[in-house]
Amino acid sequence: MELPPQYNAKEVEDKIYQLWEKSGFFNPDNLPARHKKPFTIIMPPANANGNLHAGHALVMTIEDIMTRYKRMNGFKALWLPGLDHAGFETQVVYEKKLEKEGKSRFQIPPEQLYKEIMDFTLANKTNIESQTRKMGASCDWSREKFTLDADIVKTVYNTFEKLYKDGLIYRGKKIINWCPKHQTSLSDLETNDTEKVDKFYYLKYGPFTIATSRPETKFGDKYVVMHPKDKRYKDYKDGQKIELEWINGPITATIVKDDVIDMEFGTGVMTITPWHDAVDFGIAERHNLEKEQIIDFYGKLLPIAGEFAGMKITEARQLIIDKLQSKGLVEKVEENYKHIVKTCYKCNASIEPQIKEQWFLKMKPLAEPAIKAIEKNQIKFMPEHYKKISLHWLKNIIDWNISRQIVWGIPIPAKTCEKCGEIYVDINNKINVCKKCGGSLKKDPDTFDTWFSSGQWPYATLGFPKSKDFKTFYPTDVMETAGEIIFFWVARMIMFGLYNTKKIPFKNVYLHGLVLDAKGQKMSKSKGNVINPLDLTDKYGTDALRIGLVVGNTPGTSLALDENKIKGYRNFATKVWNASRFVLMNLEGYKENSKVSLDAKDKKTLKDFQKEVKEITKEMDSFRFYTAAEKIYHYFWHTFCDKIIEEQKTKLYGTDAKEKAKAQYLLMTILVESLKLLHPFMPFITEEIYQQLPIKGKKQCIMIEDWPA
Repeated sequence: MELPPQYNAKEVEDKIYQLWEKSGFFNPDNLPARHKKPFTIIMPPANANGNLHAGHALVMTIEDIMTRYKRMNGFKALWLPGLDHAGFETQVVYEKKLEKEGKSRFQIPPEQLYKEIMDFTLANKTNIESQTRKMGASCDWSREKFTLDADIVKTVYNTFEKLYKDGLIYRGKKIINWCPKHQTSLSDLETNDTEKVDKFYYLKYGPFTIATSRPETKFGDKYVVMHPKDKRYKDYKDGQKIELEWINGPITATIVKDDVIDMEFGTGVMTITPWHDAVDFGIAERHNLEKEQIIDFYGKLLPIAGEFAGMKITEARQLIIDKLQSKGLVEKVEENYKHIVKTCYKCNASIEPQIKEQWFLKMKPLAEPAIKAIEKNQIKFMPEHYKKISLHWLKNIIDWNISRQIVWGIPIPAKTCEKCGEIYVDINNKINVCKKCGGSLKKDPDTFDTWFSSGQWPYATLGFPKSKDFKTFYPTDVMETAGEIIFFWVARMIMFGLYNTKKIPFKNVYLHGLVLDAKGQKMSKSKGNVINPLDLTDKYGTDALRIGLVVGNTPGTSLALDENKIKGYRNFATKVWNASRFVLMNLEGYKENSKVSLDAKDKKTLKDFQKEVKEITKEMDSFRFYTAAEKIYHYFWHTFCDKIIEEQKTKLYGTDAKEKAKAQYLLMTILVESLKLLHPFMPFITEEIYQQLPIKGKKQCIMIEDWPA
């Protein structure tokens, strides 16, 4: 059998993927009898709001390597694919689309907006599925899940109801992170700590000097707080009233003593704005103080600001200072004050803390079992330092605001009585009137934080609690994802998994780093350095991109994606093709099962190869795919091609039939086994060559061949 002179990835890849899908072997139920022990990976659901990016390509590659390797080792391998509606993230993407069209989501009725985003998401879903196939992903499409599938939503609702009945979910009026641009609350994990340089104002507040970078919040400040042990203010008593002149005239302020005050910072005295600051809110809660809203949910000042009402806070700031200066109430202004400001992780707008009634989840009771499981090493982290990072976050966890004021997502299944305020969790939508007073019920307009649903992904996708898949494939073996979402997702999956199933959701956590551009910079559309992985596969073939993403890529570290590196592995693919073609072209008279008596040198060559196989297998079992790929690459190119093939040419071209048979046997043995070793990394070219091999007992696909022993 003779291979074509050149390997054409474009012609081969679609054909080979169709062969795999037709074989049915992506589905573990269709694997041969030797595949008994389950091995499971649940694919992190890509956001169905755009194209696959370089990070997705890395995810697809690493997880496919794991799956193909385990499948060849006789495991009943399930890699379950899925996509995420991605709540806030998708709505933000759609809002940008609307902005380009001169529209706003606030002009569109909620039902219509939901339908528009659904159509947009489903179109992207189809596109991403196609792109996932292009990456060679051997996932079981028959089990594919979407976070808005009815059974997934049912699981999410059941969890919500269980948490509510267990007293772990409550609705409360607390201070939250509010994005004025997107008009929704955000969890702490959805905000960035951004360093900003602002002016810092020292203001005279009666007999005290207070300092602030936000004078626009000070209209409602009527409490002066100091540490009870601060000797400078020992003459002032807790609860004491003082009269003073302030921004819009005379006010009465109250002295409050609280241990939270840092006596070393500034003058050791501060006024508080409980509605717009988390620390101030805590003080007000402890002392039962009034809380008054100064800034509305659009970032504009309310009537309490008098002449400044209706102004955006950024526009009003200097005008407020001008007025205070005219009253002689500005002591000094520090020009370059560096401080950390919370910003929205999507639009970079400054977060405006607001008091708003929201749904909260008590996290400490969920975190405690997760901490125990991690400390007992029931879950292995790669790299290992993520264990400490996870434990630190879990031990300092705070309650989670799980409600979002957006249209796109899973609606919160709750209703409130408009008459008496009684709250009902109604997951089956069967409660129509208040059981307490007979009043009418109003549906909760909010949706779940998308991480609340995706945090239940491992067991929800497998049909928890009664399905055969859940009993067979749970707990899963590996969760492979980006290190940057260790708290967003991984820690929450551990907590939800233990809460609902009493089992860890996965045994291993493999965390990859960011995929950067060739200069080591983070990819972004604004920089114009985004690399589309499908452009690279179109140019160099998918196999070249895959192995290029893996070699040198240790878990947890960022990878610089250099096109020249991918080009280099395209050359390697050519080398694999040419070496295979050479061996197959020189098989005249070859008899597969005929006995050959190898000389000592050939025996050593085989023994060295078997040693290489053992080392590669050890690396694969240890999740060191980056090393395994490099070892295979070097062996095939520098040992098999450069040395062994060259040494055997004399025998192949000679007239001694026995010597020729020895050479053919040796080359075919190493070639076939090398193709198996390469297959998880370079599935397309290895399958195409395998299909042309003249060997008896050949299986339907190389992906169900036995891994070399």
